[in-house]
Amino acid sequence: MRRLLLVLATAVGAGVAYLLLWPVPIDPVAWQAPAAPGYQGAHAVNHRLAQLRSLDLGGDDGPEHVVARPDGWIYIAVRSGRILRMRADGSGREVAVHTGGRPLGFDFDAAGAMVIADPMYGRHGALLKATGIGPTARLQVLADEVEGDPLRYVDAVVVARNGKIYFTDASRRFGPKAWGGTFEASVLDIIEHQATGRVLEHDPATGQTRVLMSGLCFPNGLALSADESHLFVNETGEYRIWKLAVLARQLDARALTLDAAPQAQVLLDNLPGYPDNLMRGLDGRLWVGFAKPRSEFMDESADQPWLRRLTLRLPRAWWPVPAAYGHVMAFDETGRVRADLQDPSGAYPETTAITETADRLYVQSLHAKTLGWLDKAAAGL
Repeated sequence: MRRLLLVLATAVGAGVAYLLLWPVPIDPVAWQAPAAPGYQGAHAVNHRLAQLRSLDLGGDDGPEHVVARPDGWIYIAVRSGRILRMRADGSGREVAVHTGGRPLGFDFDAAGAMVIADPMYGRHGALLKATGIGPTARLQVLADEVEGDPLRYVDAVVVARNGKIYFTDASRRFGPKAWGGTFEASVLDIIEHQATGRVLEHDPATGQTRVLMSGLCFPNGLALSADESHLFVNETGEYRIWKLAVLARQLDARALTLDAAPQAQVLLDNLPGYPDNLMRGLDGRLWVGFAKPRSEFMDESADQPWLRRLTLRLPRAWWPVPAAYGHVMAFDETGRVRADLQDPSGAYPETTAITETADRLYVQSLHAKTLGWLDKAAAGL
């Protein structure tokens, strides 16, 4: 009996030592999480996103970013490193560009060239330009560092009419290339909460890249205002959306006194989930998708860094990643919610944004096996 007790005590001691001392990749910091609002008011539970129709991706998956072009082509970035294109009915599917990495955000410049944020291209990711379609497409690196610091998680990108390119570097700590993929790196960054993300501008005319704003916890989606004087920026780890002047220079979100910072303001705060991508829609709408609902553990452990460190010593299945819950919403430039569509079943995983056309809503996703879409009339628009 004494020997058994000794064995048990040793095993318990080893387990406690592992949970408390085993090295983990994150160095979490304390922060103040607002009380979760839940699904009420403008975000009351509904099923308007259920019963999606789908378009086949030909064996690819993860339609993370979708752009509808005036010529009728739908472009879709998928996990294999390809950007596909197809007609609205799914016909004519072909590979438009293959980066060999994992394209996330992309946009088109005035000449029709594709500007791509790919955090898994090359050594650690880059902002790319692709000219041509299919096998003749050529890739050019526009930027892979800023002020001598590598871009580790290029994520969202938009091109202004004047040719300037705005994009996010979501984390200076965890790049997908080094940390197991886009989703895995994002989880590490948000759990750690060091707020190392930044919004940048690249000027193709000069080749220069500059920082508009830093100190953001995983800045993700990006969209321009109608007059292109401001950017809307999702700060995923803080459940909020910023409105940021394109003329901003070297702002630090952690040091801002918000009522005294005319170049940056929080437009929507304390959202019910993790805002992911942002897309301009029609009739003044801006669409945001929520990759996941809020995590009760993450909110309650916000001021307990040791507890978040401990979670990464548990089996990955026990990490504080919330269950799938379909949720997208539209708002206008004043921050007024214009539409809210949900599917509590989470049948279509990680609804990261909406691409709106005259008659359809295409639903973006990090891991879905098909491209989901919904008739606008059925969605109440």
